[in-house]
Amino acid sequence: MNDVNIWLLIALMALVTFSIRYALYARANSVALPKRLEQALKYSAPCVLTAIWVPAVMMPSGELALNLNNPYLIGGIIAIVIGWWKKNILLTIVLSMISFFAYKWLVL
Repeated sequence: MNDVNIWLLIALMALVTFSIRYALYARANSVALPKRLEQALKYSAPCVLTAIWVPAVMMPSGELALNLNNPYLIGGIIAIVIGWWKKNILLTIVLSMISFFAYKWLVL
C-alpha cells in the first residue's frame, strides 16, 4: 500500500467517524430521554473506567494477583487512598505513579 492510499484511508475513516458523531450530536437536543435513563447514564463513565483499570491492576500477568508482589495493586491502593483523602486528580496520579515505580524498584 503506497502513501497516497494510506492517507486516503485515514481521511475516509476520519470522515466516517465525524459523520456518525455529528449526526448524533446534531439531533441530541431534539430527543428527550426518560429521567431514569438520564440518571443511569451518569454512571456509565465510572463503570467503563472501572472495567478498564480493575483487570489491569488485579491481573497484570493474566491471572489474579492479590499479593504484595503486585506493584500495580500497591499503586492502585495508594491511588484510591490519596484520591479519597485529597480529592485532587493530579496529586493522586503523581503520588501513585511515584509509589508504583518506587515499590517496583526498591522492593521487587
